[in-house]
Amino acid sequence: MKRWIAVLPLAALAALAVLFVGYSLHRNPQVQPDALVGQAAPDLTLPALDGGRPVRLREAAAGGPVLVNLFASWCAPCEVEHPALLALKSQGVRIVGIAYKDAPQNTQAFLGRLGDPFGQVLVDRDGRAGVEFGISGVPETFLVGADGTILAKHAGPLTPEAAERLLDRARR
Repeated sequence: MKRWIAVLPLAALAALAVLFVGYSLHRNPQVQPDALVGQAAPDLTLPALDGGRPVRLREAAAGGPVLVNLFASWCAPCEVEHPALLALKSQGVRIVGIAYKDAPQNTQAFLGRLGDPFGQVLVDRDGRAGVEFGISGVPETFLVGADGTILAKHAGPLTPEAAERLLDRARR
């Protein structure tokens, strides 16, 4: 009887291993939750990077469509996507940046070094905007329509192809 009790934890561990392997084999890692797509953009008020005055995100994004990009100076993929954002700005695309969990002086240095693609930069020091948008990490970009509805989301560094897909969605 004591032998069965000794083997029981090993059997439980083996059963859990089988469950985890079964789950991972049937899961699509490319699926990204877009829970906010089709819903109103979060109604947040964040300080502006230039001066710290409070800005309501819905007002900054009014008259859309507009891209809302959550980024950080400490984020290597944010540096990778930066040329795509600059190209969008040169095409006249409005972009609102939200500096996620970043010190304002670091954000200013980042934008000074790489260029500023944003029409307006808001500061999210405590990560509240990230929680409201439901991000899993930075960078993430949201397309917000003229009525304030989130039309599309892109997780990860924005590539020229991904940017074109977002712009196509804005044109519909």
